[in-house]
Amino acid sequence: MADGVRKDEEFSGTREVEERHRINEASLDAWMKEHVEGYQGPLKVLQFKGGQSNPTYKLETPGRNYVMRRRPFGKLLPSAHAVDREFRVIAALGKQNFPVAKAYALCTDDAVIGSAFYIMSMEEGRVFWDPTLPSQAPDARHKIFTSKIETLAKLHVLDPEKIGLGDFGKPGNYFARQVDRWTKQYRASETQHIPEFEKLAEWLPKTVPEQKRVSVVHGDYRLDNMIFHATEPRVQAVLDWELSTLGDPMADFTYLLMQWTMPGLANADLKALNIPSQDEAAQIYCNVTGMAVPDLNWYFSYNLFRLAGITQGIAGRVRDGTAANAKALESAARTVPLSKASWEYAQKAGAT
Repeated sequence: MADGVRKDEEFSGTREVEERHRINEASLDAWMKEHVEGYQGPLKVLQFKGGQSNPTYKLETPGRNYVMRRRPFGKLLPSAHAVDREFRVIAALGKQNFPVAKAYALCTDDAVIGSAFYIMSMEEGRVFWDPTLPSQAPDARHKIFTSKIETLAKLHVLDPEKIGLGDFGKPGNYFARQVDRWTKQYRASETQHIPEFEKLAEWLPKTVPEQKRVSVVHGDYRLDNMIFHATEPRVQAVLDWELSTLGDPMADFTYLLMQWTMPGLANADLKALNIPSQDEAAQIYCNVTGMAVPDLNWYFSYNLFRLAGITQGIAGRVRDGTAANAKALESAARTVPLSKASWEYAQKAGAT
C-alpha cells in the first residue's frame, strides 16, 4: 500500500536470481533433503519479482514447487526480517485451517546459505496488485473483497492462547509499543528532517486509544499480500507475516479500511465496479467479529505514521545497499508525503 497502485504484471512472476541475492544452491538442496518432508531434487532456484523486504525465491523440483523466504544479507535493523516469527505464525495458523501456505521447515543456521530462511508450500493461484481488479467481472470483484475482509475477521476471532501463540507478542499497549517501534526504526534509518513526523512522534503516544481486545495481528494486510484461488473468488493463502505479532485488531482493521483512501480505490467508481464501499467493508468485518466501528482519524494517522517509518527504513536500506527491490527507491521517496498525510488525519483527530 505504501507504493500506491501497481500493475499486476509489473510485480507478478519470477526472474533469474539477481547476482546480489545468489545463494549456495547445492547447500540448500542438501539441507532440504534432510529437513523437508517429501523433498526430491533436482532443484532450480528463481526469484520472485515482488518482495522488497525479505528476498523470496521460487524453488522448482520435478514433483512440486516450494517458496523460500530469507533474511537479507548485510547490515540490518535489530527488529526487522524475523523469518523465524513468520514461520512460527503460519505453522500455528495452518493447524487452525486458516488460509496460509504449508510451513515445511525453518533454518536458523547462517552457514547453510548465508542467512536464516524457511521453506513453505508454493500456493498456485492468483495475486492481484491493482485494487480495482480490472481483470475480474463485477460479481467476482465483490466476492474477492468479501473473502479478503472476512478472512481478516476470522484471524481476529482466533484466541492466541488456544492456538499456541500466547507468547507471540506482548498483548497490551499495542499502539503505544508500535508508535515507539516505528519511531525508533525511523531514527535508526533517518536521512532527513521531516517536521510532520516529529510532531506525530510527540502527539501519537499521548493520545493512544484504549485497547479492548488482543488477537494475532498481520501487520500488512492488503490485497497483494494474499493468493486467491486459481478459479474461485476466495483467499487461498495470506502471505507476508513479517510484521505479525499479538496486538489490537483495530490496527489491521483500520489499515484495511485505509485502502479506500489511497490511490486506486479513492478515485474509483466503486458502485460501477461492484466493489464494497468503505462503510460496507467495515460492516462485512463487524458481522464476523461483532466489533463496532470507532472514530477512524487517530487510527488513519497512526497507520500512515507507521508506513512512514517503514518507508524510511527502506530509505535507510537503499542508503546501505541492502534493499531487495528496484522499486525500493520509489518507496523511500514516499516518507515525506506519508508523514504529511498522517499529520492531516492527526489534526482531524484533535492534534494542534
